[in-house]
Amino acid sequence: MNRAIRRVSVAAAIMVILLLLQLTNVQVFQANSLRQDPRNSRMLLDEYSRQRGQITADGQVLAVSVPAEGQIPWQRQYPDPDSVPFSPVVGYYSLQYSTAGLESTQDAFLNGSDDRLWTERLRGFLSGRTPQGGNVDLTLSPAGQRTAYDALQRGTGQGPLVGSVAAVKPSTGEILSLASSPSFNPNDLLSGSDEASQTMENLTQDPGQPLLNHATQTALPPGSIYKVITTAAALESGMTPDSPVSGAPSTVLPGTVTSLENYGGSTCGGGGTTTLSTAFALSCNVPFVESAPQIGQDKFEDVAKRFGYDGQAPDIGVPTSPSGVGDVGDDAQLAMSAIGQSDVRSTTLQAAMMAATVSNNGKRMHPQLIRRLQAPNLSTVSEFKPKEAGEAVSPDIAAQLTTLMEGSEQHSGGGLPGVQIASKTGTAEHGEGDSSVPYTWYIAFAPGRDVAVAVCIESGPGITSDTVGATVAAPIGREVIGSILGGAQ
Repeated sequence: MNRAIRRVSVAAAIMVILLLLQLTNVQVFQANSLRQDPRNSRMLLDEYSRQRGQITADGQVLAVSVPAEGQIPWQRQYPDPDSVPFSPVVGYYSLQYSTAGLESTQDAFLNGSDDRLWTERLRGFLSGRTPQGGNVDLTLSPAGQRTAYDALQRGTGQGPLVGSVAAVKPSTGEILSLASSPSFNPNDLLSGSDEASQTMENLTQDPGQPLLNHATQTALPPGSIYKVITTAAALESGMTPDSPVSGAPSTVLPGTVTSLENYGGSTCGGGGTTTLSTAFALSCNVPFVESAPQIGQDKFEDVAKRFGYDGQAPDIGVPTSPSGVGDVGDDAQLAMSAIGQSDVRSTTLQAAMMAATVSNNGKRMHPQLIRRLQAPNLSTVSEFKPKEAGEAVSPDIAAQLTTLMEGSEQHSGGGLPGVQIASKTGTAEHGEGDSSVPYTWYIAFAPGRDVAVAVCIESGPGITSDTVGATVAAPIGREVIGSILGGAQ
């Protein structure tokens, strides 16, 4: 009998110890993860009891909390109809669907729990007032953002496009536009109604992926816009804009029997021998493919990394995907990489930073989306300063690239009244067959005007296998540059 009691006592003691260990694990080691778990409705209700901070851009309120009735004292609102162009950046704050975008990445500061707001929490405790969240102020240009989004919705006149626009300030890296299409209205996701559930289901099933920020999270083959980096590597290797290159309509990839053509199988500059300047302006493939082995893999990858194509996702406060050259295994892959194909991938934001780097005399800046963080009393808690990422190319080579890009713009049927534009178009093939729709690109900047832009069109009504960067992407890019410059005057 005593032996049985001892066994039960030992078992009970072990169970108590295990219970204490588990309680310690939950309350100490898992406390933060459980508190931040989006399924933790108690924490969400606690957050909704506080006035959440605003998200603003150049004085325009993009997200605000207003008094509400019932169990939840404060309700998040996104001013309509202006919220839709900003939604992929701002995201949403929903009791049913948790958070996304800046509402997610800056959640601690917006809800007031960030350590940098401890003095505000102390004041609230001493005064008996519920603490408020801090404000997040962005670098975005509201005019540029709306212009970019409206242009993507207008498309070719047949309906909205799937694509994105990014615009930046070359001298500082400030992001002026991050437009993504399709988008969504975050106000439709705030309630727990059946309508909100149906809206979320429709958004998640939409093949255009409206919940995705296409400007920062979609990395695609950049096509001929990448010739800017290839040309920079060529210039560093001793070539000049006047260097002779092949004007043949086709060539054979190094080490293979695979033939590669210029667009449409055309000659470059009339055939025979032409110059690097002409090949760049006409976006001929053959000269760049044939020059790749002479440039060499080491130089090619080194210049790419200096331009930010290093396989690292930039930290700008919203989800981003990395851009890079991928695997350059042999001369054939190097040749295809030189024209922005093979494993080369670029987000629209990184493409804009490429153009901005040339505009900024070869100096690459870190992209910056958040201008400042403010306490509830609007005092500045943290202000973001321009940060240089390094010199991608020398000022001399940047000047040569600028001249080449100005020549490219002249061959793209573009320009803005009274504004000089330097640009490069791109058309990136993907998929199989003649019916596949290419990704079309346009990067540009206004020399001396401190604005650079990139446009990527993925698909949409009116986009066919014959669409090129100059036909749809370029007009959108010029319109955005004009809008931003108009607002700056």
